Amino acid sequence: MGNSALKAHLETAQKTGVFQLTGKGLSEFPEDLQKLASNLRTIDLSNNKIETLPPLVGKFTVLKSLALNHNKLTALPEDLCKLKKLEALHLNGNHLSQLPSAFGQLTALKTLSLSGNKLRTVPPQLCSLRHLDVVDLSRNQIQSVPDTIGELQAIELNLNQNQISQISSQISHCPRLKVLRLEENCLELSMLPQSILSDSQISLLAVEGNLFEIKKLRELDGYDKYMERFTATKKKFA
Repeated sequence: MGNSALKAHLETAQKTGVFQLTGKGLSEFPEDLQKLASNLRTIDLSNNKIETLPPLVGKFTVLKSLALNHNKLTALPEDLCKLKKLEALHLNGNHLSQLPSAFGQLTALKTLSLSGNKLRTVPPQLCSLRHLDVVDLSRNQIQSVPDTIGELQAIELNLNQNQISQISSQISHCPRLKVLRLEENCLELSMLPQSILSDSQISLLAVEGNLFEIKKLRELDGYDKYMERFTATKKKFA
């Protein structure tokens, strides 16, 4: 892509606060973008070949949405965690195996998509994020859900298509968790904490494609309580 094309995109972005350049084979984050660091609210560089994010990404102080889906990122810089206004971060289809240690400083974050990466655990940093609504960790290599999960503030947690065989019963303590997706994992029925059914806020539990038949779930203690929440929620949205 020529400089003139980039220049045209930058001029548009200056007016709109939105910079979108997807599917152009970019191998690096455009350095010229930093000229607009103080007025860009949205950056979308999805479907490129970007391997690293430079530390200068921390300069985009008013950025609300950053999308880098389907690139070649293997790590994220700590400077990313300076984006205090960031509300949406989309990183599906990269090669990330962990998040920066300061990730919990992204205090405005509401939506986080990390589907199709190389995560082996649920990142504990997520538990410091007080405004998180939706977390997508589907299609990773997560094998268990740790005790720290009880601190998670999210409303929806998607763990579909991982390798999960163990879940901490602390998940039933998540104060706002309404939707829990665990489809296509390696769960035995005995490894599903019954407190999710009897004693949580969860009103939609998706567990198809595990190592048990769904009808067996209906025989568990607490299933009636879960169905009460499920039905009440359905009525509310009907």
